[in-house]
Amino acid sequence: MGKAKRQMKLNLFLLNAGHHEAAWRYPGTQPERIHDIRYYAQLAQTAEKAKFDSIFLADGLAVGRNIKHGGSYGLEPFTLLSALAAVTERIGLIATVSTTYNEPFHVARKFASLDYISNGRAGWNIVTSGSEQEALNFGAEAHLEHGKRYERAREFLKVATGLWDSWEDGAVVLDRDTGVFADTDKVHVLAHRGETFSVQGPLNIPRPPQGYPVLVQAGSSEAGKAFAAQHAEAVFTAQQTLEDAQRFYADLKSRLAAFGREPEELLILPGICAVIGETESEAKEKEQELNELTVPAYGLQQLKNMLGVDLSSYPLDGPLPELPDIRGINGNKSRFELVSGLARRENLTIRQLIHRLAGARGHRTFAGTAVQVADQLEEWFTNGGSDGFNVMPPVLPEGLDAFAAKVIPELQRRGLFRTEYEGATLRGHFGLRRPANSFASAAPAAR
Repeated sequence: MGKAKRQMKLNLFLLNAGHHEAAWRYPGTQPERIHDIRYYAQLAQTAEKAKFDSIFLADGLAVGRNIKHGGSYGLEPFTLLSALAAVTERIGLIATVSTTYNEPFHVARKFASLDYISNGRAGWNIVTSGSEQEALNFGAEAHLEHGKRYERAREFLKVATGLWDSWEDGAVVLDRDTGVFADTDKVHVLAHRGETFSVQGPLNIPRPPQGYPVLVQAGSSEAGKAFAAQHAEAVFTAQQTLEDAQRFYADLKSRLAAFGREPEELLILPGICAVIGETESEAKEKEQELNELTVPAYGLQQLKNMLGVDLSSYPLDGPLPELPDIRGINGNKSRFELVSGLARRENLTIRQLIHRLAGARGHRTFAGTAVQVADQLEEWFTNGGSDGFNVMPPVLPEGLDAFAAKVIPELQRRGLFRTEYEGATLRGHFGLRRPANSFASAAPAAR
């Protein structure tokens, strides 16, 4: 038998009324329902029916300064995904959780709980947080320096994985006859004493079904790529061109061998915000309609967040001024590089840049028919640009409905995407192994 055709992985990134910054103003969206579990249940069930690998929730720990013109808030991911686990059966459930403003024991316990509740469908998008406002909500006067955030993230993850490992498989005995509830030889004290954390352990819940939740990362800076190469099993990333995607893909995959890892142990999923129409002109008209609903003041604040420069005093139809050196950026360095590079490469005015970023904050946007969208995805997937995609509908539910009903059947027709789930866990969907238990593997071999 010949080798099975490689198939792409598709994650659905759910965000309020949609990813376009003016989605809440667009006819047919439902911004009044972004606190309603029934709204998210409908979206998740649509995604599961279409056989998406997973759904993903972003999260931040502060209200943005531009709340006047756009909603940057939402339900807490663990709570929401636990509820969605009860109304879905197979789709993966990925939550964003910051390592900068949380404690490892809490996070390890919550992810173990979500993995049990969902029968092995949990994933963790590991972020270090990117905004100064978040620091002010946690007793700090300034955001931790970029490199320090990643140092903390490494130790945080080491503690979390150690806590998940603190119960070996088979530790819970439940022997009613002898009165033995647990085999204490298989329950381990972690006794971590590090630079930032001191955690005794063990975790107060046994090792989750997947061993660990699938570990996802979204930073594309040098520090982010170094972290991903060592730890991540999937990466959400943003590139504007196939050439940029190919460079990122080759670079990150080439780093894995240094950590004893194989290329298939890390999935690279660029973001795609697809505006879909029956014809190309219809799709472009829809994109233009969305862009015309943007509020310049909102877009300027978004640019300030990404570039670290207040552009409100510059003409909207003029060029970008000189930008600071990337070494002075303490927020999202990779997004700064992407946005500044896009503006320079295409010689965009400030207004044009706002419109280019309005759909997905720097992720790639494309307007066309379902066949044209599928063509774009196939080109990136088959030419070393991705292992799949982070699908970011510009408006909800319309954008998801169109992708599920039109793009996915086209990908299935080409043999590029599953028609049925084969596994039941997120690791199964992603083709990832269950990690070995560090305590069990350290035990002396039986004679």
